[in-house]
Amino acid sequence: MSNNSQDVSSPKVIKRDRLNDSKIRAAKKKDKRYRLTDEKGLFLSVEPSGSKIWRVRYQVKGQPETQITIGYYPDMSLADARVALLDIKKVVREGRHPQVDKLLKAELTAAQYQSTFEIIARQWHEIKKKFWTERHAYDVIHSLERDVFPLLGNIPISELEGKPDVILNILHKIENRGAVETAHRIRQRIGEVFVYAIGKGICKSNPAQIIASNLSPVQRGRQPAIIDLDEAIEMLQQIDSTPSFPVTKLALRFLLLTVVRPGELRFARWEEFEDLEGEDPIWRIPAGRMKMKREHVVPLCSMAVAILQLVAQWSAGLEFVFPNGRHFRKAMSENALGYLINRAGYYQRHVPHGFRSMFSTIMNEHFPQDRFVIDLVLAHAPKDQVEGAYNRTTHFNRRKELMAEWEKIITKDLKPIGELAKVAKRLS
Repeated sequence: MSNNSQDVSSPKVIKRDRLNDSKIRAAKKKDKRYRLTDEKGLFLSVEPSGSKIWRVRYQVKGQPETQITIGYYPDMSLADARVALLDIKKVVREGRHPQVDKLLKAELTAAQYQSTFEIIARQWHEIKKKFWTERHAYDVIHSLERDVFPLLGNIPISELEGKPDVILNILHKIENRGAVETAHRIRQRIGEVFVYAIGKGICKSNPAQIIASNLSPVQRGRQPAIIDLDEAIEMLQQIDSTPSFPVTKLALRFLLLTVVRPGELRFARWEEFEDLEGEDPIWRIPAGRMKMKREHVVPLCSMAVAILQLVAQWSAGLEFVFPNGRHFRKAMSENALGYLINRAGYYQRHVPHGFRSMFSTIMNEHFPQDRFVIDLVLAHAPKDQVEGAYNRTTHFNRRKELMAEWEKIITKDLKPIGELAKVAKRLS
């Protein structure tokens, strides 16, 4: 790599050598984008996807410096890019913005500049989120912000129409971290953004649609779960000994003790907990976050209450009980608990959702007469709605007893949470 290669985010240029075709052809993609600088603000941005994009930095008098995309290499040659640079500089000297001047054939038109992939995706999300739960709306936009916007966000969506390979490269990166189902979900979301753009007259085709068969197939079926008690204790002990952010450790233990769905735990808020210092502490999960769209009341065992008291040292005063390890004002990452289990050596053997299967299997073996109450603990939909209403109002005490029994059974050989939090804090 030549000395004029550097990260796009860096404002410094080590050497002012002009580019040539040999240097450009030799530039290989890296995990992060970087730039090859030419002259007078012209540079070639080498993207993680392998695309090479000509951009020009410029500053109109009295306004902040910005940059413009003028074309893709090799569709636009180095010589053509330099000609475009001269035209841009002329427009800037006259006090005008190149983006809206429409003087260059390869220049972004004003309509394109207002139709980048991120802008169109956020418009689509703003419309769709009215029909989704708060949790699902967050998951959708967060997945795009994490995996798509950093690479495609600033590119006009119309320019991506003929580049399904660029989208596929992003999805393969997601697959390579073991998130095959996530890759499929994001492909679907990208496709819906393009359908929205087609409806607005910005695009004519959906490149995400034609690459569906290029992704690895999703393995359908039950969520992988350890359901044997001895094996479960062994796994939990291994997780206890695995380094992690303390809130992640405590959240996983809390998930084990409450057996809610992982998404319900991620977005837990302090105002949802009641009577934490009384005899009947509960967690009242609102209907909007529940799969069955019904409020769910979770009786809390003594260890679950103690976990909330411990985690308060990190999140008291914040919106979410279990905050993100890097951005405390955001909810915990959807992958945090799964990554902890994977690091403990249980990749594809157990997932956070698997604690529900573990609870159901072990508790039905210990308390077969309480099958219906165990289903209520898991917030499963009753076959008879009248019976369901009756059970929700009359079986609270038995559910509370079962949760206390579950605590005794599943945590008898695990580290006390006080020790667990200290270990996690020391290792984080």
